[in-house]
Amino acid sequence: MAKAISQYFKRVFDDYQVLVMVNPTDFTGIELIVHPDGKIEKTDIQADEEIFEDLAADEFQPCSPLEFQLTLAKA
Repeated sequence: MAKAISQYFKRVFDDYQVLVMVNPTDFTGIELIVHPDGKIEKTDIQADEEIFEDLAADEFQPCSPLEFQLTLAKA
């Protein structure tokens, strides 16, 4: 069985940013919150099939896997 390719999203707020990785097969993933002081919060997420609609409604934009992985490496 082939491994699913995760999808990556990002939203920049006034003083912090949020990056999200979602596995489209089981809707699991990781959320990273990057604070102004450089601190990074990592949260494992379990979503439902509406996650992509929710991200779009919250104005998240697709981002590069490299950007997500580099940020995750700092967490």
